[in-house]
Amino acid sequence: MTTTKGSMPLPEDLRVFLTVIRKSGFATAADDLGLSAAYVSKRIQILESTLGTRLLHRTSRRVTLTEDGERVKAWAMRILEDFQHMADELVDAHESPRGRLHMCSSFGFGRNHVAPALSLLADRYPELEIRLELFDRVVDIVSEGFDLEIRVGDDIPRQHIGRQLVRNRRILCAAPSYLKRRGTPQQLSDLEVHDCLVLKERDNAFGVWVLEHEGVQRSVRVRGPLSSNSGEIVLQWALDGRGISLRSMWDAKPLLEQGKLVQVLHGYEQNANVWAVYPTRLAHSGKLRACVEFLQKHFMALSL
Repeated sequence: MTTTKGSMPLPEDLRVFLTVIRKSGFATAADDLGLSAAYVSKRIQILESTLGTRLLHRTSRRVTLTEDGERVKAWAMRILEDFQHMADELVDAHESPRGRLHMCSSFGFGRNHVAPALSLLADRYPELEIRLELFDRVVDIVSEGFDLEIRVGDDIPRQHIGRQLVRNRRILCAAPSYLKRRGTPQQLSDLEVHDCLVLKERDNAFGVWVLEHEGVQRSVRVRGPLSSNSGEIVLQWALDGRGISLRSMWDAKPLLEQGKLVQVLHGYEQNANVWAVYPTRLAHSGKLRACVEFLQKHFMALSL
């Protein structure tokens, strides 16, 4: 291929190119972009023609980068980032942020707390285009193309920036009916003979609860006849009197006040602070800053 003298690639074609790489295919990239696979293929062909080189190896199953494709990928990321910085400087980011925000969170917290907050955010900033995806696994926000993750827990990857939105903790609790039937644990080791409702969430060790007591971390191996990867299901089982659960105060507080749940082993807690996590390259993004500050104020008001 030979490049056309004076021609320059379009930013939109670079965005399509990066999406094809991230999704490892034309059809999956088309779904992500809301375009047809034929259109995506055409844009890649135009980009290759403009640059005068082949960027992708195509097979029936996947696409991979050529050597020049690797070079263009690095430049494309820098170019699109510069475009975003330019756009942020041209608008008052705090008054009228605009553009796309691709966000992710965990299933339970995302559905119950992040989604309602984003509904308010969209009302506040109507020029934002917000996309939220929920997962029950660890997400690599850079390689998967996310601008922001709302994460529960203090394990923030070193290569990212983390901003705490609100303090939170998990406590041990059970329904009065369960405690009447099985008794109330008096020390941490008692949990080993109780029915514990185990939640398999993200990268946490299954069947091991690590709790802090008077500044010292202790762990206990727990088990029970019921376990799930859904926090909502585990909470319902706790309310049904099926066992002891380790629950976030976000969910447990109103139920404790209503007497539907009872806290056990007071003083044993697990940090579950809520964080906004984003790549360092977005540290100066106006739309991201406006979103994070809005969520911080929103969650802080709810915790009061």
